[in-house]
Amino acid sequence: MRRHYDYCPLMNNLLYKHNILNHHNPYTTKRDMTSTSISATTLYVHFLLFIVTFFSFNHQLSFAFSSQEYHEALEKSILFFEGQRSGRLPYNQKLTWRGDSGLSDGSSYHVDLVGGYYDAGDNIKFGLPMAFTTTLLAWSVIEFGSSMHDQIDNAREAIRWSTDYLLKAATTTPDTLYVKVGEPSMEHGCWERPEDMDTPRNVYKVSPQNPGSDVAGETAAALAASSLVFKDSDPAYSSKLLIAAINVFHFAERYRGSYNDSLNSVVCPFYCSYSGYNDELLWGASWIYKASGISSYLEFIQSNGHTLGADGDGYTFSWDDKRPGTKILLSNEFLEKNSEEFGLYKAHADSYICSLVPGTSGFQAQYTPGGVLYKGSASNLQYVTSTTFLILIYAKYLSSNGGVVMCGTSRVTETNLINLAKKQVDYILGDNPTKMSYMVGFGERYPNHIHHRGSSLPSIHEQPQKISCNSGFQFFNSGSPNPNVLVGAIVGGPDSHDNFFDDRNNYQQSEPATYINAPFVGALAFFSAQ
Repeated sequence: MRRHYDYCPLMNNLLYKHNILNHHNPYTTKRDMTSTSISATTLYVHFLLFIVTFFSFNHQLSFAFSSQEYHEALEKSILFFEGQRSGRLPYNQKLTWRGDSGLSDGSSYHVDLVGGYYDAGDNIKFGLPMAFTTTLLAWSVIEFGSSMHDQIDNAREAIRWSTDYLLKAATTTPDTLYVKVGEPSMEHGCWERPEDMDTPRNVYKVSPQNPGSDVAGETAAALAASSLVFKDSDPAYSSKLLIAAINVFHFAERYRGSYNDSLNSVVCPFYCSYSGYNDELLWGASWIYKASGISSYLEFIQSNGHTLGADGDGYTFSWDDKRPGTKILLSNEFLEKNSEEFGLYKAHADSYICSLVPGTSGFQAQYTPGGVLYKGSASNLQYVTSTTFLILIYAKYLSSNGGVVMCGTSRVTETNLINLAKKQVDYILGDNPTKMSYMVGFGERYPNHIHHRGSSLPSIHEQPQKISCNSGFQFFNSGSPNPNVLVGAIVGGPDSHDNFFDDRNNYQQSEPATYINAPFVGALAFFSAQ
């Protein structure tokens, strides 16, 4: 039986969609303004918050952290991925409290699906968030790898751990993509180390009869972006990734449909593709074009951009909705080459940026009193890290091409964007009202009761005897800190009033996830070089 406290953080996206949690759609930051019953007091409070946020944005922020501290955080943000590894661990594993796990994944289906990452605090492997994580890790290296210095090899290794798995998932069986291993309903009823798990490891796939253009499009993006990462260091591997990306994209485009419809309760409500699959098709094509330069993908983008979501302004970049990321990525084609056909993407990228910048025309975002972006009560920092990453990439694109963003009459520069991004990064690292770092293992005070099975249970090296499904709950319910420090993990984060409760039962705030960390890697690399 599934326990009420162990929903995946993204379970709440389903609730948001039905306006249960916050009475507004999670995929837009614009509040419903149809009501005229807003009190004068409420308006005054919002005005004061706006003034504080506007003042912070328009004045040069002092550096709360040194470049060395940003680099330390970068190292730890990459190290986190070792704690999420599934499969046989390598000899140079640094998080030594982990052990081998999932070594028979896929075997009952006569396919090798060993490896990859567990997405969050449980032991399931979901293809959609894993692929998105991989795309953003790769994009981090593409844009900011030159600032990673001694961490560049670790970043590549984190990417390769995932791409090795995605290659197997995408190439083992023709016209098939394996997209999930494990049973959440049973997994969430247990509190087990990944090394001990004995719940069913059922395998799920998409195929021509049961399409999944969303998960396949994201997988294509991940493989294509990663091919750029290895282009110089391992050309043969890079070519293998790009060929796989092209094949997976053709599968996604030829057999169109959402994996929600094909797999239903297998993926919903955990990682439902609420935004549909059009955004992933455009995203995947954009990355293949960037990686290959093949003109047919440019033609696909030009011919299908309007119908695949280029016209709509999506303001939430996440494992589900790729529209803002695609527009930022493609806007560089306009900025670098002044290609008129990409002007649309530059315009929409500007609208996205304006929605985030206080005091400008088009501003829609919500910030907490402490100054961090706020989009939802569960795992809010996933939106903070992904948004911050896009802001910094756009700042880089603008800087390289002498561009600015015009938000009405307000002129937003590269420096403005860097200051806004820095506020978000510093908040996560400890410059916030609670004076707590939301990165485990960074700073003097950080969460130590995180919602994570492997971290909260005794290491298999310390206690080799099996800890059964139900026996693990004695550790879950314990008030003691987690015995294993999941260094670098960024948790879900505080609520809309900057409050945070360090409680294992509080999965909305205390559960880490790979897709929270992945974009933060790039942001930290940027600031470590300042």
